[in-house]
Amino acid sequence: MIKNYRKGGIGALMDEYERAAEEFKDLVGNISETDFVKIVDSVTKDDDCRSVQTIISHVINSGYGYANYIRDWFAIPKSSPERRLILQNDFSIELDKMLAYTAETLEGKWEYSDEEIMKVKMIVRWGPQYDLEQLLEHAIVHVLRHRRQIEKFIADGLITIFK
Repeated sequence: MIKNYRKGGIGALMDEYERAAEEFKDLVGNISETDFVKIVDSVTKDDDCRSVQTIISHVINSGYGYANYIRDWFAIPKSSPERRLILQNDFSIELDKMLAYTAETLEGKWEYSDEEIMKVKMIVRWGPQYDLEQLLEHAIVHVLRHRRQIEKFIADGLITIFK
């Protein structure tokens, strides 16, 4: 795989975020429309985890939220869309838009030093304070965790893939 890698630690994290998203898109792109909207977990207390559609929507909406924490720190105007349920035909494009919004947010920060990274402090709505690296690492792992959740739905026979 030939890719133009970004420079610096923040650039590496953005590259990995995009890589995790591509793997996620590959998985979800093989799910039928019926299984995309099917309620797979009707007993969960987390409305974001009932179906592939709600999971995808949650991942994309959260991604905008992470970028907006960073934009707030740097006083960059926010232009993210309102939280919404993503349709299957739109999920790949919407995920790419969220990643582009994040990359735009990080432009000029790819080669931040460790000291500069650690100066960026954001208190997130679920409680902890993250520096820039920690928030981006959280964003990457968030995609990975939800990809695994969907893979488990497939492994458990709750949804099927068509490839």
